[in-house]
Amino acid sequence: MSYGAAAALQAAVYQWLTSDVALTQLVGSAIYDAVPPGDLPELYVSLGPEDVRDRSDKTGGGAVHVFTVSVVSSAAGFASAKAAAVAVSDALVDAPLALSRGALVGLAFDKARARRVQDGDIRRIDLTFRARVDDE
Repeated sequence: MSYGAAAALQAAVYQWLTSDVALTQLVGSAIYDAVPPGDLPELYVSLGPEDVRDRSDKTGGGAVHVFTVSVVSSAAGFASAKAAAVAVSDALVDAPLALSRGALVGLAFDKARARRVQDGDIRRIDLTFRARVDDE
């Protein structure tokens, strides 16, 4: 198994999202690798958990990274959160990410979960993506 490209994948996803025009029109610069302390904007995006499975073969190391990108909103209703979630999905599906280590073989949407949290005052959509990475 190779976990070697995990940091490179995370950095590439973050960079791709922060440079996506459609997404930044909705959330501005509120795209976080780590959610900062203090007051947060009404709508933001954050990178979340990741699970990695070995996909090495005779030609070399590789892994499948299943990672979450969350959209969080304190606005009433899910409309703004869903618009941002659509922008995240549109940006990442089949994105040609350039990794500083390894090579992205494919990036696909896996699933999403929308729910109310914190006594229903906050809306959260967790989008799960599956990336296949070869660690060259």
